[in-house]
Amino acid sequence: MELLQVSGLSRTYGEGETAVRAVRDVSFSVPKGEFVAIVGESGSGKTSLLNMLGGLDRPTAGKVRIDGRDVYAMKEKERTVFRRRNIGFIFQSFHLLPELTVEQNIIFPVLLDYQKPDARYLEELLGVLGLRERRDHLPAQLSGGQQQRAAIGRALIARPALILADEPTGNLDSRNSSEVIALLKEASRKYEQTIVMITHNRTIAQTADRVLQVEDGVVTDLGRWQE
Repeated sequence: MELLQVSGLSRTYGEGETAVRAVRDVSFSVPKGEFVAIVGESGSGKTSLLNMLGGLDRPTAGKVRIDGRDVYAMKEKERTVFRRRNIGFIFQSFHLLPELTVEQNIIFPVLLDYQKPDARYLEELLGVLGLRERRDHLPAQLSGGQQQRAAIGRALIARPALILADEPTGNLDSRNSSEVIALLKEASRKYEQTIVMITHNRTIAQTADRVLQVEDGVVTDLGRWQE
């Protein structure tokens, strides 16, 4: 089953001679449970593409379907709710709320949706992430790797079908980077979640099921990464 379907997606910023075509007529699909890495140079259009996949930036043309739903056919309020319930975001800068504990940061998206967190699933996540002993710590009391694991927990807590990660290991050393990627792969396997991740790291790209390369806004499917 195709969880993510992208067809004819384009994004142009500005008009006339100064227009920048950040993403150009991109089409691809991602089956449920697949782990896809997106690689490319800075300014190639990777982040613009990811933002459109996540319903954050409306395309100039084309469609994004997640689990059969046309993201940009929805009204803004409906899309916001859909995004909160179906897409988990992980960023290079962890974006944890400094005044909240690890546990509070993780469950925050569920509370924002006026839902009650699943206590059993929360305990399972804290265990998988190695954060049970840190659940009452504030972000400032954590290492960078621990902060990113908390951010992963926040992305997973609503059991979204799609995880979008923008350079999730960019601020981490090699050991913590390996741990974070292992966690993401475990989530993809254990919770059947589809993951699309931007990375500059070739070693990390090698761990993905499939690699997409973006160059001047054009996407090429490289299959498995080959050196």
